[in-house]
Amino acid sequence: MVVSALKFGLSWVCLLGSFAALMIGPRGAMAQNGAAESSASESSASESSASPTLADYERGLVVSAHPLASEAGVAMLQQGGNAVDAAVASTFAISVVEPFSAGIGGGGFLLLYEAAMGEVRSLDFRERAPQAATETMYLDESGEPQSRASLDGHQAVGVPGTVAGLYEVHQRYGNLPWQTVIEPALRLAEDGFAVHQRFVDAVDRRQEVLLANPAAREVFTREGTFYQVGERWRQPQLAQTLRRLAEEPRDFYEGEIAAAIAADMAAFGGLVTQEDLADYEPIWRDPLCGEFREFEVCAMGPPSSGGVHLLQILNLIGDRPLAVLGPDHPDTVHFLAEAMRIAYADRAEYLGDPDFVEVPVEALTSAAYAQYRRPQIDEERATPSEQVTAVDPSQLRNLQESPETSHLTVVDGDRNAVSLTFTVNGGFGAGVVAEGTGILLNNEMDDFAIAPGVANLYGLVGGQANAIAPGKTPLSSMTPTIVLQDNQLRMALGSPGGSTIITTVLQVLLNVLVYELDVAAAIAAPRFHHQWLPDRLILQEVGFAPETVETLRQRGHAIEQWQGWGNANAIVVRPDQTLAGAADPRGDGAALGW
Repeated sequence: MVVSALKFGLSWVCLLGSFAALMIGPRGAMAQNGAAESSASESSASESSASPTLADYERGLVVSAHPLASEAGVAMLQQGGNAVDAAVASTFAISVVEPFSAGIGGGGFLLLYEAAMGEVRSLDFRERAPQAATETMYLDESGEPQSRASLDGHQAVGVPGTVAGLYEVHQRYGNLPWQTVIEPALRLAEDGFAVHQRFVDAVDRRQEVLLANPAAREVFTREGTFYQVGERWRQPQLAQTLRRLAEEPRDFYEGEIAAAIAADMAAFGGLVTQEDLADYEPIWRDPLCGEFREFEVCAMGPPSSGGVHLLQILNLIGDRPLAVLGPDHPDTVHFLAEAMRIAYADRAEYLGDPDFVEVPVEALTSAAYAQYRRPQIDEERATPSEQVTAVDPSQLRNLQESPETSHLTVVDGDRNAVSLTFTVNGGFGAGVVAEGTGILLNNEMDDFAIAPGVANLYGLVGGQANAIAPGKTPLSSMTPTIVLQDNQLRMALGSPGGSTIITTVLQVLLNVLVYELDVAAAIAAPRFHHQWLPDRLILQEVGFAPETVETLRQRGHAIEQWQGWGNANAIVVRPDQTLAGAADPRGDGAALGW
């Protein structure tokens, strides 16, 4: 049986070390710059000498956006858990230590690689529109969007899916007791932890909305004063919620917690009801997989656009000799930016919840479509986005052939892998807390197209395919990804970053598979991004030569330069079957293994 094979996991490894030593002993396995390292091993010859030394781990590796969450995951491996146990524990821990990016009041997507079967599975636990939602709910009487109505406050909240998703995957594939995987998060909420700079910066950006909600003010301030770096922040209400969930996870959807969420919604004009919560179920969907050279790349299909557009761009690349020029050569950046432009134009037209609209996934990810689109890329000039439109549906049929989010990656000793991206959407979600629960709620309704052509928080526009409807899942860019080679795990990766998620994952993947960078260098490398609209090519400020920037500008690209974005992490399996992982130096994450 697949389940029993995975459940066996690392049951023997609890004999190999002490949980206490892992949690409070020296952390030589973790580097604060995000790369897993060890003085006992050296980089392979193919790895860049400029990047941190990577350790040769064998028994498991967890990479997340915060060291405390990575520790929680490795603690599960230490106790005999598998990749699923570690991922669930890390996800709950992130919900406590980084509520500005993700939490149990949000939702996400998960990819699971079962080593015993050589199969990839995907779970959709994304938020959904309440039954009372309507297509025009964020428009005023004249049909114009109401400012920030889909971003701030209770009406911006979709039905959360994180708890249901984590419980579903754990019940099917976990090895440890449910109470055990929640324990690290419960302890962090109850005992508290030292606030870090990213937390303080995130609060600064959302002070007004947090102070406007009495329950959020109670949770995130000390009598109206926000916490500062180094101060210990305790969340007793959230600890009590986690204690209830440890005993009965359905309480979030059918018990006291559900009643509290629904009562808070009713009191402040929100739409989520107890019936909405009781009706929520995560959905196992087929992962979207395609070939790229000698690799099989698997990612999340709709209602995420991530897998579709990742495969689209990889198909457009095809056998193009990218490695000859290098990742930051103007020819490389130009071609990939034009490929991104095409993919995001298709996103606006076609992508939505497949339970509500027909999404032409097979056509968009076909080699024939890439052959049709590739000649439309001018190698010398940027094509204005107004001239790049989605292909007419009849042509697609003819082509068919035979801000804030969090990501974590886990690989265990049996090479089972989890790639999990989850979110509350914008920073601190809707900026509201369900009174008495400590649960920060998402503002995921903004990921719908609130009106045709109206941009969301991340500047993405959409059409009818992503219009609001009761029970519908909003379109996402989350792109948890697993790469296989000869049907064996080669790499697991992902990133937060709103509309930049797809292009970030693309570049990390290419940096490892095509440019053969070690995983730390691949993640640290400078990034660029194009999303069709607005028509601009965004380059990271540091890392691109001035002459490269000028060449791209001369080719017609409207250049903007940003400090940096994304908070990617990844784990790769080396040819000798050891593991190497890294977290993004742009964030506070850590790769922790044993």
